[in-house]
Amino acid sequence: MVVEVSRGDFLLVTVFLGGGAAWLTGRSIARTWRSYRQAVIYAVLLGCVVRFFHYALFEGTLLSLQHFISDTAFLTAITTLGFRAERAAQMGTRYGWLYRQSGPVGWSESAPSGAPGEAP
Repeated sequence: MVVEVSRGDFLLVTVFLGGGAAWLTGRSIARTWRSYRQAVIYAVLLGCVVRFFHYALFEGTLLSLQHFISDTAFLTAITTLGFRAERAAQMGTRYGWLYRQSGPVGWSESAPSGAPGEAP
């Protein structure tokens, strides 16, 4: 249901080309401190591009709402992962006195070190 013409074209266009572009898009938007909403807008535009590549290269349907939604949902997920991974790294390195990176896509508040009245 997700694959329109063949698995090979889905892997090449949607997963490798579109997914790679989505990962880099999410990271670059986070790196420039823009909002997550802008990342979602760019993921929708990438969905349009991926749909066109399926049409132009593999004779897929250009205006297929079902395939556009599935491609865009996948690209939005990858864009979100790239955005969160970069933002977590930023929060841990630039605001190290407040936050520490916890996992590949998250951050948490740092424990206060050396607070008055605490035992070392």
